[in-house]
Amino acid sequence: MTSPSSSPSAGRRGTKPQRDVAGLGARRLATNAVRRAIRERRTLDEALALSTGNAGRLSDADFGLARAIATVTFRRMGTIRAALLARLSNGALPDAGILAEAMLTGAAQILFMDVPDHAAVDLAVELAKSDRLAMHYAPLANAVLRRIASDKASIVAAAADGHLDTPEWLAARWSAAYGAENAAAIAAMHAQPPHVDLTAFGDPAALATAVGGILLPSGSVRLQTSESVSNLQGYTEGVFQVQDAASALPARLVGANAGMRILDLCAAPGGKTAQLAASGAEVIAVERSAQRAERLTENLARLKLAAELVIGDAGAYEGGPFDAVLLDAPCSATGTIRRHPEIAWTKRLEDIFALAKQQERLIAHAASLVKPGGTFVYSTCSLEREEGERQISRWLSGVKGFAVVPVNPGELGVEPASITAEGFLRVLPSHFGAFGGMDGFFAARLRRLA
Repeated sequence: MTSPSSSPSAGRRGTKPQRDVAGLGARRLATNAVRRAIRERRTLDEALALSTGNAGRLSDADFGLARAIATVTFRRMGTIRAALLARLSNGALPDAGILAEAMLTGAAQILFMDVPDHAAVDLAVELAKSDRLAMHYAPLANAVLRRIASDKASIVAAAADGHLDTPEWLAARWSAAYGAENAAAIAAMHAQPPHVDLTAFGDPAALATAVGGILLPSGSVRLQTSESVSNLQGYTEGVFQVQDAASALPARLVGANAGMRILDLCAAPGGKTAQLAASGAEVIAVERSAQRAERLTENLARLKLAAELVIGDAGAYEGGPFDAVLLDAPCSATGTIRRHPEIAWTKRLEDIFALAKQQERLIAHAASLVKPGGTFVYSTCSLEREEGERQISRWLSGVKGFAVVPVNPGELGVEPASITAEGFLRVLPSHFGAFGGMDGFFAARLRRLA
């Protein structure tokens, strides 16, 4: 793999005039986005947005194709990289402009997408030829990708369980935390595209019937169609919101009711805010990012729900005391790798420790805003215990006046395996396996005693 410290702009400064080849723009965008996400450790959304200008004007269909290529590249990165390196004489990709990323995205299309092999190979070679640093390796790219195409069946069969697609350091952590069997099940689930789940504001069974979905034991509705969500019956009327089944659980632990005053910290994009507001409670939502807060406002407007929005640092908000506080803290988001597969290849161990320190500060402040007898719910979409079980257990050992209110599997409709010995909620991506899995999540419910 090329050096993460290299700048994506270096390849572009040495780029030859672009040929107008059908499909090339989408591949160029996908390649540049993968390159930028890896080397600048950005989210794929950010990388796509920043790379769009370099791909020329693209249709919605081409942009969607570029996103799909980049997503599949990250989802099966380990398998793709291993297949490429095994077919290179020195076992390494040359550090030459966009060559590495062009070959990665080309191989992703060959192995895991419904794209003609010849198109994937030819367009990857065109990309290499268009870059002054990579052009000399175009014959190499052509030869290696053609070998990938000829060996496709054996490569895909050997990679069916997805074990290569989890970085070794994450695989080791999950095996230590949850056991080798669960770690393998997580890897296998991450190899599959995610489902789209809906949270109903009304009768979930009726929503499932209306949209042709499956009603999960937890009460979420899982779509069985690829139709755009905005075209589904009830979308415009605000009957539902898109929200992974696991993400819908923490807000339910609050026990929101009309007459309660509830604080939702780090609130955007607003899924949990909406759940709390739907109960009739008075909800104050705090979000640091004005841009993300705008999305929260739009979501609440479509759902015809109201909440007071405060733009600011959740760790500095002054108010309360509140009947309940929900802190869905910033985290490594390793529980959402299936939905955002670049996370596995852009996060580092030091990120987890840095985020844990930030969470520690936010927990202390959030807890101070809970009135005696009130409820404090802390959650993260992380699989890392430093951001979940260890975080809360360590905090509880240093404070007085808070006690764990154990989660009951029956109250959330989750598997018994999703409840820890301490009474915390710990959902793994492999849970609800019979229904296709879910995001990974952690939540703890505490009560302030005094």
